Amino acid sequence: MDGIRIVADGIAAEMQRLLPKQRKTQRNNLALLVATMLDVRSANLMDLAAGLPRDVDRIDMRYQWISRVLMNPLIDPDAVIAPFAREILSRLAVADQPLILIMDQSKLNDRHQVLMLAVRSGDRALPLLWRVEATEGAIGFAIQKALLDAVVPLLPEGAEVCLMADRFYGTADLITWCQDRQWDYRLRLKGNLVLRDAEERMTTGQLAKDQIFTLEDVELTTKKATTNIGVIHDPDHAEPWIIAMSAKPGYLKTLDYSARWAIEPMFSDFKSRGFGVEDTQIQHPDRLSRLLLIMALAIYTAVSTGQWDAETNPTPAEKKT
Repeated sequence: MDGIRIVADGIAAEMQRLLPKQRKTQRNNLALLVATMLDVRSANLMDLAAGLPRDVDRIDMRYQWISRVLMNPLIDPDAVIAPFAREILSRLAVADQPLILIMDQSKLNDRHQVLMLAVRSGDRALPLLWRVEATEGAIGFAIQKALLDAVVPLLPEGAEVCLMADRFYGTADLITWCQDRQWDYRLRLKGNLVLRDAEERMTTGQLAKDQIFTLEDVELTTKKATTNIGVIHDPDHAEPWIIAMSAKPGYLKTLDYSARWAIEPMFSDFKSRGFGVEDTQIQHPDRLSRLLLIMALAIYTAVSTGQWDAETNPTPAEKKT
């Protein structure tokens, strides 16, 4: 228990640095939950209550305290995570490479899905912003747009961005949004979309069948979003990659889409291989969003601690690197 409090004090100090105007009670409550989450490695509220170092013996009272924190409407996940996201984006933008933003959706429970926007860092991704919705299908463009609009102020001035997204999001609307902001993009397309070039009308699925691997300046769907398209159909893959992009298409530019897979280990951290968010019984989107905030802060804490340890106590292999 003392160890959790020590970690919580460190997290609270970091939050005070990044969020100097945040209320002290809110900051301390969040820090204590993040430290407990790191210790018990579970999103189940009973597990959190069992590990929570509060001066009450009854576990149901600790459970109620956690519930009250998650219900607090003054805790805005976007506002809390923003300075953490802004800092990691600034650090990654120093490298002479575009920021790889990845948008994807994952199931939280039988009723709720989360639309997550993350940034690629090495071979993994770190969460930036998210939206929780009660739905069984894909979350629509209106919420995608709101999520992307919210990340724009967090980006370093002049930073180059490339957005990656799966075929649920490869739409004319999203392509137009990226083009309006001069973002590069690699968006996977479904195989049944209609496209037109100067010569003919076809579907995206016909491209792989006809071994057409690059197309430039084609109009996509009736909305006529103009884009370039690259196609890869490796023998080991059942389906081709049909990728919309702003860059001149080619094999390597199309292969850039593989960077999207960095978000999968991050989702594993949230789910079965990590905190097990699917085990929670929470049924309110706002409370689920705050629970994701606790997990996102835990991930940031773990990553920053690992980076600090690698810099200050490098192994022989790390020294050579």
